[in-house]
Amino acid sequence: MTSAYPGRMWTLSPGKNIPLSARSVLSVDLGALRANWAKLNQVSGRAECAGVVKADAYGLGLEPIARALTNEGCKTFFVATIDEGRRARMVQPGATIYILDGLLPGAETNYTGFDLKPVLSSLAEIRDWAAYSRSRGRRLPAAIHIDTGMNRMGLPESEVEQLAAEPGLLDNFEVCLIVSHLACADEPGNAMNEMQRQRFEYLRAKLPPAPASLANSGGTFLGNGYHFDLVRPGIALYGGRAHETGPNLMKSVVTCAARIMQVRDVGVGASIGYGATYRVQRPSRIATIGVGYADGFLRALSVGTGEAGPVGFIGDYPVPIVGRVSMDFITVDVTDVPPEMTRRGAWVEVMGPRITVDDLTDKAGTIGYELLTRLGQRVHRVYEDGGRT
Repeated sequence: MTSAYPGRMWTLSPGKNIPLSARSVLSVDLGALRANWAKLNQVSGRAECAGVVKADAYGLGLEPIARALTNEGCKTFFVATIDEGRRARMVQPGATIYILDGLLPGAETNYTGFDLKPVLSSLAEIRDWAAYSRSRGRRLPAAIHIDTGMNRMGLPESEVEQLAAEPGLLDNFEVCLIVSHLACADEPGNAMNEMQRQRFEYLRAKLPPAPASLANSGGTFLGNGYHFDLVRPGIALYGGRAHETGPNLMKSVVTCAARIMQVRDVGVGASIGYGATYRVQRPSRIATIGVGYADGFLRALSVGTGEAGPVGFIGDYPVPIVGRVSMDFITVDVTDVPPEMTRRGAWVEVMGPRITVDDLTDKAGTIGYELLTRLGQRVHRVYEDGGRT
């Protein structure tokens, strides 16, 4: 679908069959996704590069994302929940799939038949998995998560030492990976990164030898010392920045556009939206577009009078967001856009290569992870890969 309006408008490849009722569209560039994985795989050197596809692949769609990554060479995936693991297994019968939630009490049988590997985060989980493996008469595979400083999930040092004192416990199942998680990998100069790396080395040495994984997206770019045997990037796959400073080396994967629902002329001093928090400073044309916080567009991106908020684009024309983001709508100032480009039904790009996920979340005071995972099902999704569906 290509816009009929002049100028360099936001477009979709032919054959996408966007419903006429679609008020907003999220276009996912699978070619850019695959290029990002290939870049991370190159940076990781000899370490295997996995893919984190939890939370519905960060809101972009687990099944098409997992397929695209597999086609590029990814063989290992991390999800949060057993249900996500089962979804991944249905589309990737040969992949290695880890469940980051680990083992909830009594949930051992939920792993049966899907070849899913729990990431065990406590001595209690390890005892339960060992008992379950004995009951099945098999050394079932699992990863062990050790805490190196986040104090969130993972075995604390005291439990690592208890586990080391009971070597027979781990004989009951296959320890296929030992993992930990970096707290500050998005800040390359943070001393906690090296502290956690050293602590990971120290604690895993107390356990039987097994492949190891420490690096997330940011950790993958911290150097070979953080790679170990496997890296597990998430946000960087989807075009988000791995580090808070410096250039973003990832390609933009997502573009979100919304249709113009209505355009109106307003005079100086007229208020826009809830709370009358924005008043126009010149005779203006204001377009209402069909996306709002019910669709995941952050309410914190609302703009008051005199504030510099985010901008969308109609062709090459920037269109500033004005007023509050409401449940279903955003208002943008289209005064400087030729009227023929702002007809009802035209598309306004509100996120993409020119205004990235990180650009938006910097203004909203949050992170790209939150915005992507909040994108709702009212936003129609399309997948493009160099023109291929």
